[in-house]
Amino acid sequence: MALLPWQTGKVIRIEDHTHNTRRFWIEVPGLTSFNFIPGQFVTLDLPIHEKPNKRWRSYSIASWPDGTNVFELVIVLTPGGAGTNYLFNNVTMGSELSFRGAQGVFTLHNDLDKEIFMICTGTGIAPFRSMMNYLRIHKTPFKKINLIFGCRYQKDILYFEEMKNLQNELPGFQYIPTLSREEWEGEKGYVHPVYEELVADRQPAHFYLCGWKNMIDEAKKRILDLGYDRKSIHQELYG
Repeated sequence: MALLPWQTGKVIRIEDHTHNTRRFWIEVPGLTSFNFIPGQFVTLDLPIHEKPNKRWRSYSIASWPDGTNVFELVIVLTPGGAGTNYLFNNVTMGSELSFRGAQGVFTLHNDLDKEIFMICTGTGIAPFRSMMNYLRIHKTPFKKINLIFGCRYQKDILYFEEMKNLQNELPGFQYIPTLSREEWEGEKGYVHPVYEELVADRQPAHFYLCGWKNMIDEAKKRILDLGYDRKSIHQELYG
């Protein structure tokens, strides 16, 4: 696949979302509409190193195609991370960013008549937010979708109210945030026991995994141990 050309985006809005995440809205002045498939990502070329491949940082698009030339990224500040420190400390309203994309194949398959498990941690919720809002807007029928979102503390939960509202609006959509380090009224612990309990009947299903490598590696092993085929597992790795 040929590499897409670099484009220039302009930051038109920035908001702190949680104590260590920030939302960036980027406009592409050279386009009337920025088209992409929910689940795809963009790669930023940041002025943080002399070597190009050490400047590139990829982020899933958190928004959904809406006919405009603006897209949203949600980014967590990584301690000691050159890319995120640059974005948090140097990028302001009006800043220009060089980017390539959208690209990637971590997108919803057409087989929506099977149950779907979206399993994520941290900013790994970004592509799933894009997918679910796309399904909402286009009134796309699906059998059942479970979004299992793992965080440490309540203060880390992204798009909480929005996801709860989507659950109320979309029949068949179940939103399950789970916290590993804090007692609360919702699910407690890691994401793995949650989906394992939900697939106790071994029903036909697709699994979409997005987040840190350790979570994805463990989830893949557990899903295979449950008897599911590798072809039922789709992943997007962070870090």
